Amino acid sequence: MSKQDAGLKVKAPRQSIGMLLLKGRTFIALIVLTVFFAFASDNFLSAGSLLLVAKHVALYGILAIGMTYVIITGGIDLSVGSIVGLSAMLAGGLINEGLVLPMFGVKLFFNIPAIIFIVIVLGALIGLINGLIITRFKVAPFIATLGMMYVARGMAMLRSNGMTFPNLIGKPELDNQGFSFLGGGKVIGIPVAAIILLVIALIASLVLRRTPTGWHILSIGGNEKAARLSGVKVNRVKWLVYSVSGACAAIVGLITASQLMAAHPASGESWEMNAIAAAVLGGTSMAGGVGNIGGTIVGAFVIGVLNDGMIMVGVSEFWQMVIKGAVIVSAVVIDQFQRSVQEKMALQQRNSTK
Repeated sequence: MSKQDAGLKVKAPRQSIGMLLLKGRTFIALIVLTVFFAFASDNFLSAGSLLLVAKHVALYGILAIGMTYVIITGGIDLSVGSIVGLSAMLAGGLINEGLVLPMFGVKLFFNIPAIIFIVIVLGALIGLINGLIITRFKVAPFIATLGMMYVARGMAMLRSNGMTFPNLIGKPELDNQGFSFLGGGKVIGIPVAAIILLVIALIASLVLRRTPTGWHILSIGGNEKAARLSGVKVNRVKWLVYSVSGACAAIVGLITASQLMAAHPASGESWEMNAIAAAVLGGTSMAGGVGNIGGTIVGAFVIGVLNDGMIMVGVSEFWQMVIKGAVIVSAVVIDQFQRSVQEKMALQQRNSTK
């Protein structure tokens, strides 16, 4: 055996171990953060603290699932945080004030399932508008969704002139009670919000990995021109992913209002950054074409643990912003590094087989 062959045999395992560490970086980061905050705060591992983290992870996770679909296609959705606030306000208004139809002189009240359905549909419609602006008018996703971010937040403020809808308990005679179950209820001891996250994650993962629609989403992000030439309805797929993102944001808005039993127009402010961070930490490439739902959920756990852990140990709100920004940038840099390493390894493997 030559020294060159021996060197190759020693080097290959090192590369594979390094790649495994890169691929598992989010899970490793989750373990490190959990251990750190467990030692830094006596209350971090208490039942109450873990339940609070789980609730926040559910919110970030649902929001990040929709964001993952969008980023895989090579887009971005900056409007989701504002859609959260608008959805909360729509639900709060429908519960406390109903739907006023001045032209008919009537006021309609809906039961909770109907309110949930209406709000989710409206969230999906806002996402669809994003998709239409991007595809029909060729507006960059960053600009289109940035504009919608301000539009949705403004509409949330206008809904009650910037005031809160408090005490969303409903009235028995209007058949609109039970809203608290969505954000505070449990089924066999598991929070309803966590169950919703699990169901959405399973469906989203199956669609992405086991259906033609999922293949279309991945292929658009990989090479949009090639996908179009192969017969993929690119515009329709983009309408779908932005609608899904809007619907996920609406669900988060409903859960948030239910947990607080109040709707505030500032709900969800800057949560789009948490969603992007969770998706990128979970392995979704900002360049598009790469991503998975399981990784996004782990990323949501990292963001949830990081946010709540920093609050528990008393980190300044300003430093929290700095740290989260650094996390996003670091995740993108590491993702680019991993892609570069994989490309070099693939090139070396092709050369060695010639």
